[in-house]
Amino acid sequence: MLIAENDIQERVRERYGAIAERHLNGITPVGSCCGGSGCCSDENGADMSSALNMYSPQEIRDLPPEIVGATLGCGNPMAIASLKAGETVLDLGSGAGLDCFLAARQVGPTGHVIGLDMTDSMLELARRNRVKVGLENVEFRKGQIEQMPVADASVDVIISNCVINLSADKDAVFREAYRVLKPGGRFAVSDMVTRGAVPDELRLEPDLWTGCLSGALDESDYVERLRNAGFAEIQVIAPQALGGQEIKDWAGDAAQASDTSCCGGDLTNELAGRIYSAKIWAVKGQEN
Repeated sequence: MLIAENDIQERVRERYGAIAERHLNGITPVGSCCGGSGCCSDENGADMSSALNMYSPQEIRDLPPEIVGATLGCGNPMAIASLKAGETVLDLGSGAGLDCFLAARQVGPTGHVIGLDMTDSMLELARRNRVKVGLENVEFRKGQIEQMPVADASVDVIISNCVINLSADKDAVFREAYRVLKPGGRFAVSDMVTRGAVPDELRLEPDLWTGCLSGALDESDYVERLRNAGFAEIQVIAPQALGGQEIKDWAGDAAQASDTSCCGGDLTNELAGRIYSAKIWAVKGQEN
């Protein structure tokens, strides 16, 4: 690892903390970038996620617009989670809470949802949003996805939306996910993956990590790491390639600098068609 893990973590905390602060202070962005599929927000808080394009109108129609507008992600993990009444769900990097609220509705009053986030302002925003939606079966905990404050074998389903790529120690994330899942528990996340060679310089740019680009694993590497952690039935579902403009939007201010210092001088041409948003499914095997 050529970038210090603590440096990446602090930059991620700063960037997403600033986004949450804007929403807490009522400074909400207008419009959307990335053609409606962005993972992150830019440095000015421009909404690059457009939950309207990631979720069906039926899923989000009853949620306050400020919750929908604060949602960051690269997909809809709920589309593959197959949640059932009474289940316990853990959302890794829960942000403003939208996926937690959708999950809470599906598991019902006998179920429980835990949102895990390391950023104080995001946790404050999520807790404020929980009051707005009036759901009692959701809680938000502070913690890191590499060291989850969650009991062993206590979770039926793990969901996450474009967060695991931000971790500098994904093996720890996968080990922890396996630990907290019950036997037969499901891992159902949206995340970024790559296909084919990606320039080494990309991995050296911390700001491109916070833009959900540098930390993306190759698809085969992602699958292998899940398998090494003990998961089975692993699938990469419906990968969608990012176009050049999406890549520049996700990278934010780092894109301009990287076009001259990274990737042969042209970030867009080097990465277009090599970085994908995808849904990843896996199962923790039944233990004897």
